Amino acid sequence: MRRGTYSIVARDAESGALGVAVQSHWFCVGGVVTWAEPGVGAVATQSVAERSYGPDGLALMRGGIAAPDALTRLTGADGEAEVRQVAFVDSAGRVGVHTGRLCIAVAEHRTGDGYSCQANIMARPGVPDAMAEAFEAADGPLAERLIAALDGAEGAGGDLRGRQSAALLVVSAAGEAWKRDVDLRVDDHADPLAELRRLYHLHVAYETSEEAETLAAEGRHSDAAPLFQRAAELAPESDELLFFSGLAAAVAGDMDAALDRVRRAIAVNPGWRELLPRLPAEVAPGAAEVLAALGPD
Repeated sequence: MRRGTYSIVARDAESGALGVAVQSHWFCVGGVVTWAEPGVGAVATQSVAERSYGPDGLALMRGGIAAPDALTRLTGADGEAEVRQVAFVDSAGRVGVHTGRLCIAVAEHRTGDGYSCQANIMARPGVPDAMAEAFEAADGPLAERLIAALDGAEGAGGDLRGRQSAALLVVSAAGEAWKRDVDLRVDDHADPLAELRRLYHLHVAYETSEEAETLAAEGRHSDAAPLFQRAAELAPESDELLFFSGLAAAVAGDMDAALDRVRRAIAVNPGWRELLPRLPAEVAPGAAEVLAALGPD
């Protein structure tokens, strides 16, 4: 099936992180296009997509074959290479990209230092150029720069057929093969890029909360409390993060803030009130104090 898609694969020169991001007018594009492995590389396989380019490309790069050579090896053995659009980036930032001559117009790609942008079935020419410019102009972690590239594509006209799904996958410069730093998918949405960005902000909020939980487990409650608060601020729609930031405030000695946050969480979901007496002190040392301060229902 023809999948009109724009994507980017990239390596962050500073951190060594590797990532791939994509948007398409196709259901669950992340289940097809995006592949990455820590310390190995990232792959985008699209157009008349052949999923095997993902695991096979990563296997070749894992074995020490540079991204351009790995891609050439696979396209050379593919009798349908002319309908494929595929991009690889490896752990050294080397890039390989292939846009078959039978990919549906407008089909183009553009490479830069440690990245490749590619697109097919676009509304007009120039989408990969716009992606590259947006990526290079963006600041922050690799994930944020990848999302900026997708926004650049959309601003340049994007998919001729419109929008449906998006995905973002980022891995570290080293680590277990299964480990993912960011792994987000929007499978079916009227505005998948806006939803992807919302999910990314939620991801950052939960990462911040997990960092706070680690500090709390070490007994560093004064250090954990502002991180819990920051997590709740990053995702104000999350009653869960609000609830646990309230418990953290109690441990830090700010009972007014604790009660305000916990009450607001309970107003959204009364189940938090029922959870309070179930929480052992080892898991949530502020729970008993908050429960006592709340008083009877």
